[in-house]
Amino acid sequence: MCIACREMKQKSELIRIVKSPKGVVTPDLTTKMPGRGAYICKNKACFERAEKSNAIARAFKMATPKDIWAELKEYE
Repeated sequence: MCIACREMKQKSELIRIVKSPKGVVTPDLTTKMPGRGAYICKNKACFERAEKSNAIARAFKMATPKDIWAELKEYE
């Protein structure tokens, strides 16, 4: 389920974002990195909605680094 639009989609249609055990938040294109994961659709509207509502911070219960949004927008 996308953390922005809350729609259920196939994992192949989503990007996994992972919070590693050390607290580092990064996109996980392999979907195999250890840590807590959250998913977001691969489209600009969901990226903007998630950024505006601070969905990654809520999913991981921590402040998110600003550079994560620039990294995610590369995968649209």
